[in-house]
Amino acid sequence: MNLNQDFDVIVVGSGLSGSWAAKEFCEKGFKTLVIERGRMVKHIKDYPTANMDPWEFEHRIHKTRADVELNPGIGEHYAFNESTSHFYMHTGEQDYIQEKPFQWIRGYQVGGKSLLWARQTQRWSDYEFTSPQRFDYGIDWPIRYKDIASWYSHVEKFIGISGTKDGIDNMPDSEVVGAFEMNAVEKHIASAIHQHYPDRKAIIGRCANLAGIKEEQIKQGRTQCMARSMCERGCPFGGYFSANSSTLPYAEKTGNLTIVTDAVVEKVLYDEKLQKATGVSVIDTKDRSKKVYTAKVIFLNAATLNSNLILLNSRSSYFPQGLGNKNGLLGKYITFHNYRGTIGATMPGFEDKYYYGRRPTQVFMPAFRNIHSEAADFKGSYLIAFSAQRETWKRELDNMGLGAAFKDALSEVGGWKVSMMMQGEVLPREENHVRLSDSQVDKYGIPQLITSVDYDDNDIAMMEDFFKEGTAMLRKAGCENIYTVDRHESFGRQPGLEVHDMGGVRMGHDPQTSLLNAHNQMHHCKNVFVTDGACMISTGNQNPSLTFMALTARAADYAATLMKTGEL
Repeated sequence: MNLNQDFDVIVVGSGLSGSWAAKEFCEKGFKTLVIERGRMVKHIKDYPTANMDPWEFEHRIHKTRADVELNPGIGEHYAFNESTSHFYMHTGEQDYIQEKPFQWIRGYQVGGKSLLWARQTQRWSDYEFTSPQRFDYGIDWPIRYKDIASWYSHVEKFIGISGTKDGIDNMPDSEVVGAFEMNAVEKHIASAIHQHYPDRKAIIGRCANLAGIKEEQIKQGRTQCMARSMCERGCPFGGYFSANSSTLPYAEKTGNLTIVTDAVVEKVLYDEKLQKATGVSVIDTKDRSKKVYTAKVIFLNAATLNSNLILLNSRSSYFPQGLGNKNGLLGKYITFHNYRGTIGATMPGFEDKYYYGRRPTQVFMPAFRNIHSEAADFKGSYLIAFSAQRETWKRELDNMGLGAAFKDALSEVGGWKVSMMMQGEVLPREENHVRLSDSQVDKYGIPQLITSVDYDDNDIAMMEDFFKEGTAMLRKAGCENIYTVDRHESFGRQPGLEVHDMGGVRMGHDPQTSLLNAHNQMHHCKNVFVTDGACMISTGNQNPSLTFMALTARAADYAATLMKTGEL
């Protein structure tokens, strides 16, 4: 094996959290190596479909039957189509075993899934950090909102968050750069909900798209969001935050960053005499050669399931069950978000109203169940998101005719449709887990990951509550033709498609019940940190990426302090 000992820090993964670790360490003067298993993607230059029109694609952007059959998991993801396929990991690149149906969505390139994320960003509050303990469904978080509030601000000011100041205690206000607007029907529904339910407040979604822009984003070379709704192709304007447009270029300009691409980390290496990790072993994806990189500190940011896989595979005589896994809990308590329930409706009237552009966020209603008191039927909480839009075609295609009549019909606008969805907290359960196969390996010789994750009765009860409450709210707002859909039962939607998988390397007070401490540092291997979704104890109901980034910046600051004092 080749050996490289030139680095202070190794960061595994170049996406949302990994790029934040790289930026923080590089700016503090540490020589930092980012290892990415995929290819290089440079901002703007490597967004081949960013400005293409629908007719320039062979299948007019749609995914074909062959796409879905060849990629049965990613083919169902909301953003996967002809214009984005190149940013997804396709079938065969890293095989895994679904003991229970689970769709593992991955983006293997520099920037990772920061090129594909839905960009919704809400802060956690103490209601989320204390909920597992208050309602008895998990271990206590070792941190509270006060411990992370300044790090939320640190991240938000840099990446640029759109939204409003809303004064909601269980969804604290963010640092914002402006806001997108609700359309007329959304404003009407939001007002009606608040009128009938004073404790519920619908707000415009907070997202990492620049509805406005401040000096911090201008310095990054980014411009305001054009509301094109083509984000997943890569944004040449830098209108939304990605590792490629923002954090990685900042790390690079310090002169302290090295990026190695096409390199799969198979394991973290542990020295029993030194009682610390010394580096990582990687496999070149092109020629299968192996190399070892060493550093004082290692940050795992490979995304939840890959970070679990790497640690499980980092076996030694001292850690036969995986690095730091003294309690046998590594890979357990995998959680995700419950997206099963959706509601549709129509809204009469408002025919003289329309809207401009394709706004990159919806209207959100922060959780109102299991916040101040415990619901009778289920534990955990859910938020609601909804939007309203005009139907673009009033008639069926068969009745449109040809020529001028066909063209005129295409430009006609129909009535208003309303869509509503839930984002619910899936409780941490030990039986929801991942583990390594004893007999099957992927094409790099690494044991395949077995996923054993599914819904339970609590998730169904939560969905039924959403159906009841959502239907009532829409009815009071004047909606008609209201219907509900369980997407798991009706469309076979499986866990994983929400791409909010979390857990397996959870934080905690006690080394007997957790793998990481309050600073994301492994209890039993002090120079290894895990700050992606794998570190989460519970999921809350909010979109998780902002919390991953804030935890990463906070942990990097802590690790940097220990390095400077010689403790690491």
